[in-house]
Amino acid sequence: MTKPPESLNERQLAERAGVDVETIRQYTEFGFLDPTDSTYSDGDVARVRLVGSCERGGLPLAGMAEAVEHGLVSFSFLDMPQYRRFGAFSDRTYGQAAADAGLTFEFVRRVHEALGLSIPESEGDRIRETDLLLVRMIGVTAKFGVPEEAVVRTVRVYADGLRRITEAESQLYRDRLEQPLLESGMPLAEAMRAASDFGAELNAAGDASVLALYHRHQESAWLSGMVARIEETLEQLGLYRRLARPPAIVFLDLTGYTRLTEERGDAAAAELAANLAGIAQTTSQHHGGRPVKWLGDGIMFYFADPRESALAALEMVEGTREAGLPPAHVGVDAGPVVMQDGDYFGRTVNLAARIAGRAESSEVLVTTEVVEKSSDDVRFQEIGEADLKGFAAPVLLHRASRA
Repeated sequence: MTKPPESLNERQLAERAGVDVETIRQYTEFGFLDPTDSTYSDGDVARVRLVGSCERGGLPLAGMAEAVEHGLVSFSFLDMPQYRRFGAFSDRTYGQAAADAGLTFEFVRRVHEALGLSIPESEGDRIRETDLLLVRMIGVTAKFGVPEEAVVRTVRVYADGLRRITEAESQLYRDRLEQPLLESGMPLAEAMRAASDFGAELNAAGDASVLALYHRHQESAWLSGMVARIEETLEQLGLYRRLARPPAIVFLDLTGYTRLTEERGDAAAAELAANLAGIAQTTSQHHGGRPVKWLGDGIMFYFADPRESALAALEMVEGTREAGLPPAHVGVDAGPVVMQDGDYFGRTVNLAARIAGRAESSEVLVTTEVVEKSSDDVRFQEIGEADLKGFAAPVLLHRASRA
């Protein structure tokens, strides 16, 4: 939720922007700030921070001021609501925030480093409002005794995912909104304002939807874990029944897909995804299966009848190679699954995903359950047992190939 606008005096603006009062006066003299009755807006916090970043990057204040005066550059767009979400400095220090959350200052520093944020130098450094929320969240993990190393590993995943989201969003903003406006002859100041209008509407509609999407994925992950625990318990009690013809789950991943799309850009990524989707849809349906969902650089499939799952996997590996896509590697397991809202959960799903991660480029690996249920069009070579994360006992794997 965007905060309502505030009126700040000179000292309050300096404190929230993390600078001294002299800097505020200097920026006001250059015309970057335009106080009304000696008061400033909270949009000025973002303005001070941006001008300061430009100055530290070597851009001359006088040159920027001249560009603003002639209407070539403008910082007025920073008054828009979405920029008020970027945290100013709070009245708390890192030491105080850490103590309130039951954390050590050193642990807070490690979390900042794992997230790719600026690392506080001392406990007396003032903490930004957004970082204060982060410290409070990490404090919950300490309250429930989660080991620090596990927290650091998890927040690194947060950082990687969020970095990729924001970079893609920023590229969309620059390449598809701002750049076309500049190429049409619109001055930079107007283009930045016009593109920021899009940003304001996108954030108004997007914040809640991004959070809702996070909760959808959270529901899927949590439900998967719950089902897996129930299955483990039933197996320990001898109540886990093998089905005569269980469904099969197939995970297909592309080797180096993420790196390749980052190197080639959005257009190439879209083309790769479209080609893979065509192969996946056609091949799986031909063999009685269907794609369930995309998972970054791969796809999960469901086959109600497991007999052709391995053959379909082999054909998809061949199809990706013939289409010039990065090599595919596939994991297949057959067994009971739990279905909810069109998605599938359970031990079978988790095992197929782990096997896909173990498979080499252009390789299809399957479990004994799949071997026993497959058609005569596929032959299998036993390659031995593998220790897979999340599974107590080693799993016997087989390499599939055409008969």
